Formats: sequence, structure tokens, C-alpha cells
Amino acid sequence: MSDDGKRRWKGPPKEKQQGSGRRMSERKIIAYNAKDESSKRWIERQLTDPYVQRAKKDNYRARAAYKLLEVDEKTGLLKGAKRVVDLGCAPGGWIQVCQRRGVSEIVGIDLLAVDPIPEAHIVQGDINEAEDVAKMMEGLSGPPDLILSDMAANTTGHKQTDSLRTAALAETALWFASEHLVQGGNFCSKVFQGGATPELLGDLKRMFKTVKHVKPPASRAGSPELFVVALGFRGRS
Repeated sequence: MSDDGKRRWKGPPKEKQQGSGRRMSERKIIAYNAKDESSKRWIERQLTDPYVQRAKKDNYRARAAYKLLEVDEKTGLLKGAKRVVDLGCAPGGWIQVCQRRGVSEIVGIDLLAVDPIPEAHIVQGDINEAEDVAKMMEGLSGPPDLILSDMAANTTGHKQTDSLRTAALAETALWFASEHLVQGGNFCSKVFQGGATPELLGDLKRMFKTVKHVKPPASRAGSPELFVVALGFRGRS
């Protein structure tokens, strides 16, 4: 699940969304009413973030949609994809991107509940639970040709700990890909600053023809996140 999904601000009531935008005084009032300093900073950032505004305009559920769009622009990740798995799919922005890019079948899984998306098969469950995975895969007519993972552990504020925890989720996603991805398929996973661990990078290079790291512009400058993109699955060896 993306950070946007964990604390995604849904905006003011519709009747207050008219006009060219909120005045600075209104933004300050909203931030002032937040419960703590962290929430105040988050709300202020959401109110002024151009990607948040674009997401509302383009009807994406979260600004994270633009991360996938920008990764695709740089790598061609989504080209030709027809059956897609989205791991950690809440709140559903990446599913929306895939559908708009012509993906015919898409399934997703997340520990959190996700509001339904037409033509998408979404399961609330754990990727480590075989029963949940089997339920998710029922939504595909065959092996996926693209596996996406925006999974991220809740951050602790300790950079090394956060990086290791997110790397562990990336390794889980790669294990899943090695079990399910069709030959020639593609893979993308979130990692933290420093990129994939040497072990993960070695596995990726062995299993795929091309491996690269991408920092999309939509990823906030202060965020440690990167995305590792692997193209051309060769199979486990």
C-alpha cells in the first residue's frame, strides 16, 4: 500500500470545492484543527501538492497514480500488459492507471479494504496467505504478464530499519513474481533509498533481462522511495 493510501486526505465537502481553490487562510484553519504537528504538516502538504490537485482533476484515487505513469514513460513497463497483479493495491490508483492503459484483466490485494473498482478483482488479504492469494488469482484467466508492488511497511523514522523492512516486502513481491509471472513478463516494486539490496538485485538480474532503478518526479523530493523495474522475465534458475 502506498503512503498516499495510508493517510490520503479526501478533501473538503463538495459544496466547498468550487472556485479556483482555497485561500491561504482556509488552509491554515484546516491545518490548525489537525490533531498533531505531523498531521498539520501532512494536510498543508496535501493542500499545496500539485499532484494531489491533478489526481482530483483526473479522477485518480491518489497522487501515486502519477508515479506509475512516470515509471512507465521511462521504461515502457506497461507496454502490452494484459493480465496484471497489483500487490498492496490500496487505495486503487495503480489499478486505475492500468485500466486506462488498456489492461484487460487486473487483480489486487491489500491488508486494507479497498473500495470496489469496476472490472477489477480486489481481495482484502495477505500475500503470505495461500488462501488469500488463490482467491485473488481467480480473477485472472491465465498467468500475469505484469506484477506491480507498491507495498511499504509503516515507517519508523529510522532510515536503516525502514529500508530493510521495505526491502523485505520487495523480496516477497519478487518471490511471488517468480511463482506466477509468465515468461517475458515485467515486474516493478517499491524500494527505499540505496535501491534493492545486493541479494535482491542479484536475483532480479538473474531472473530478468533488464533491471533499473527509477525515481519518478511524482515521488516527493524528501521521500526515500525508488522503484526497481525488471523487464523480460527469464524464469527461475
